[in-house]
Amino acid sequence: MLYLILSVLLSVVLLLNFRVFPRFQVNTFQAIVFNYPVCFLTGYLLMPAGQTFTVDLSQTWTWLALGLGVGFIITFMLSGASTQRMGITVTSLANNLSLVIPVCFSLFVFRVGGKTFDGWNYFGLVLALVAVGLSTVKKEEKAQRRTVGINVLLPVAVFLMYGATNTLINYMNIHYIPSTDQTVLVTLVMVLGAVIAGMLMLAVRLVQGREKLEVRSLVAAVTLGVPNFLSFYTLLLALSAFGGNGAFVYPLYNIGVILVAALTAGLFFHEKLSIANKIGLALAVLAIALISWQELAGWVAPPE
Repeated sequence: MLYLILSVLLSVVLLLNFRVFPRFQVNTFQAIVFNYPVCFLTGYLLMPAGQTFTVDLSQTWTWLALGLGVGFIITFMLSGASTQRMGITVTSLANNLSLVIPVCFSLFVFRVGGKTFDGWNYFGLVLALVAVGLSTVKKEEKAQRRTVGINVLLPVAVFLMYGATNTLINYMNIHYIPSTDQTVLVTLVMVLGAVIAGMLMLAVRLVQGREKLEVRSLVAAVTLGVPNFLSFYTLLLALSAFGGNGAFVYPLYNIGVILVAALTAGLFFHEKLSIANKIGLALAVLAIALISWQELAGWVAPPE
């Protein structure tokens, strides 16, 4: 349980970073770009003994992983923008409720759901979509409505991109990576894809004169990159501790991030939620519980 708690806290730390970057005048784009080399170094140091990092371009999964890295950096940038403009709570809801997308693909496309969904599970999927909609509702003055209307698309984009990347990860696990001992190696290849994409984007912006390297962005990359990789790594350790029962671990993880993020946003940043937002928050927790009620009930009252 310790690893699961650490993963939840580290995931919220990522959102906190984005929330405080404007206060310290951190260039969010540069911090995200440089966070991935930090991620790579952190992951490299955590590689199991005896493993070496190699990139085999003859393997299909290698190209998929590199492509996923590009998706990661785009998603991370969307998450940063959404956190700064729509708040921590809304972004965490969009992020964690994106599990609906890979779940649906597992059930109806990959057909490897691992269990038979009942009416409550499907009801939970529907509630999750409603929760995303309610969580993005913002009441603003007339002069701000146009800007808010555009910003509302950010958490929706976060929801779709996180869902798409997680679905592709699931696809890779099913078809190309049957061995779990390669998890860190595969993750490093994904991070490498993000490093390459990020550096190319930064180089173009530097040549165009749209960016100037800032020291504070390099410092921020450390505070972002270390928890970024460790949140994923501790989640893997949590999965191992619970016998690989992702159907149980992921719902607890998602509920934990949503609740801790909402509590943190209220205590430290005084983010105000409308009635619709609060209903969306409650529905989000209920939705995740309904999607995995069988696993949660089995853990609370295991069979004798």
